[in-house]
Amino acid sequence: MRKGLLETVIGGVSTRTSHAQVVNELGKAIVAGDYPVGATLPGDAELAQRFKVSRTVLREAMKTLAAKGLIVPRARIGTRVTPNTQWNLFDSDILTWYFAVGVNEDFLIHLSEVRLAFEPHAAALAARHASEADISQMMRLAVAMGNPAHTAETLAMADLKFHLSVLEASRNPFLRTVGSLIEAALVGAFKLSSPAADRGKIGDVAASHIRIVEEIDRRDEEGARQAMENVIKVGRDRVVQALRERG
Repeated sequence: MRKGLLETVIGGVSTRTSHAQVVNELGKAIVAGDYPVGATLPGDAELAQRFKVSRTVLREAMKTLAAKGLIVPRARIGTRVTPNTQWNLFDSDILTWYFAVGVNEDFLIHLSEVRLAFEPHAAALAARHASEADISQMMRLAVAMGNPAHTAETLAMADLKFHLSVLEASRNPFLRTVGSLIEAALVGAFKLSSPAADRGKIGDVAASHIRIVEEIDRRDEEGARQAMENVIKVGRDRVVQALRERG
């Protein structure tokens, strides 16, 4: 099973196949701007020599990058880098590369805007559709976030599990697919700032997530929506402030 973005960032990059190594190195270089928009990638012979892979492996890697929207092959011209407006930003590999090369405040704000577009509605749907078992699971995960022994890593994983459980309880299969964006936002929080650094804030984090579950349990769709909005906005403000302090 492929490691998730958050797990990869926390635990480090796992052993890769030759194909995955080529995809990772070229993808990261494109996202970093080493190959700017419109640039033509080196030819197959040069890339095969650089990565010490066969032409077959290289062609498959190029197909993977093309499927993600990063490049487009042109007959008699070569393989060109596409504008980032054509990249699939829901793709976990692309999000991994963004965090590997460094993200800015705009990127984090855009992530939070997408979360605000999806997750509060998912919470409202959970208030409508969640089973008692769903609610018990969400409450268990929310309470677990208050464990004072949490490290930044374990709190980030607990946070992710909670938010994915809300998407699951929404019973909307499309909403489940935005999990990679939530994971990316939590990677940003993990890398820049974590409530685990301030033991007094861990309890606040748990309380705000417990409130989401309480609203869902009351079947209060608007209350669940607002509680989720609050959690996302607080997290956004914390990481943006941390980014500005670093800057």
